[in-house]
Amino acid sequence: MTSTHAFWLAGRQATGEATFDVTSPWDGRLVGQVSVPTDAQVEAAVAAAHAVRDEFAATPAHVRAAALDHVSRRLVERTEEIAQLISAENGKPVKWARGEVGRAVSVFRFAAEEARRFNGGEAQRLDTDAGGAGRLALTRRFPKGAVLGIAPFNFPLNLCAHKIAPAIAVGAPIILKPAPATPLSGLIIGELLGETELPAGSWSVLPVPNDKMPALVQDERLPVISFTGSDKVGYAIMDSVPRKHCTLELGGNGAAVVLGDFASEQDLDWAATRIATFSNYQGGQSCISVQRVIADATVYDRLLPKIVASVEAQVTGDPSDSATDVGPLVSEDAAKRVESWVDEAVQAGAKLLAGGKRDGASYAPTVLADVPADSTIACEEVFGPVLTVRKVDGEAEAFAAVNDSKYGLQAGVFTHDVQTAFRAHRALEVGGVIIGDVPSYRADQMPYGGAKQSGVGREGVRFAMDDYTYERVLVLTGLAL
Repeated sequence: MTSTHAFWLAGRQATGEATFDVTSPWDGRLVGQVSVPTDAQVEAAVAAAHAVRDEFAATPAHVRAAALDHVSRRLVERTEEIAQLISAENGKPVKWARGEVGRAVSVFRFAAEEARRFNGGEAQRLDTDAGGAGRLALTRRFPKGAVLGIAPFNFPLNLCAHKIAPAIAVGAPIILKPAPATPLSGLIIGELLGETELPAGSWSVLPVPNDKMPALVQDERLPVISFTGSDKVGYAIMDSVPRKHCTLELGGNGAAVVLGDFASEQDLDWAATRIATFSNYQGGQSCISVQRVIADATVYDRLLPKIVASVEAQVTGDPSDSATDVGPLVSEDAAKRVESWVDEAVQAGAKLLAGGKRDGASYAPTVLADVPADSTIACEEVFGPVLTVRKVDGEAEAFAAVNDSKYGLQAGVFTHDVQTAFRAHRALEVGGVIIGDVPSYRADQMPYGGAKQSGVGREGVRFAMDDYTYERVLVLTGLAL
């Protein structure tokens, strides 16, 4: 795992003049060295993507689908190797890394299926008015142009897949920038795409440093930007290119609501286990991890000790151990930030019920109660293994508490009542409402995105394909309709 990794320029391996090290956040060991593209090589990749855009858009669906199917199959064949790589560069427990590979397998398979269905066209009779006699409108979708995909560190394989697979499915060239902390997983996708027969120039994987991104973002030859990351960076990108199409998948402050009808011991055991697991999986480094628990007063006192016990039962340690539930954060600086937010809340009066300790890049799974509403950890996305718990009186107060956030990605509502479920769907200002489970549930084919400061646009393969394309109408005249 310590060799120098080439990048992928217009479908071909290449190396630059410099390298950077990728190290494990668990033990600091060298995982690999990555070659950095020069400015000239980045320009060559952009020029190639721009030049091939018409050819790639016209590529037969079966060619694009076959390439996507190939990547899906090869990911299956290399699952364990890739899971170990994700775990090494990211610090993600290997059991979660295996799950991530499985999700990426599905993303490429879904994209292959959608590529075969895409653009069948919709016919519309226009003779509903006299002036449209003999006319038929045929609406199809065409790529907006080359895509710049910017992926984060927390799902270094699957979120790269969510950029690349929809672009290939619609025939849009893509330049993928993986996160500097975790580039190796994205480069694996390059290896597998390199085994296909896609047109040269239709894809590149460039591990460029963050300070080189403004020039790429501004480049007019990349009219579509798909970014997953922090709200600060995402909105700075959008503000800098107001005439570009931007899909932004940004932060969250995920709430799990436990209502009064979810009250049996079995119900509360299920809720506590799911909350504990998904406030801590990926070290809490997921935009839809459970950060807030909002529990009805009628169940709060029974639920809280169950949550604390379930959190304390999380197995922490070496991410390469299959028994580990919670590994380190991506860096020691990230863990120090979480530590400072927890300390701030405790000093302001929050009760520390579990955790609250840091060891290098690792932070113990933590539960806080009575958190002041104006504390940083109550208002911002913690992106760490920290959970706050709050008591409310009734459904209306619970839903108001969910909405009392600048974020609106997903929310979970534990209830058995279908009417309550529909009221939640209407009332909650989020992109997704999960009934009977935590907000952390995501199926990769469903529309995924947020409201308020959680972003704009939707991922989920078919929905990203819509984002990468626009409708173009063909009107046929003189037809015998």
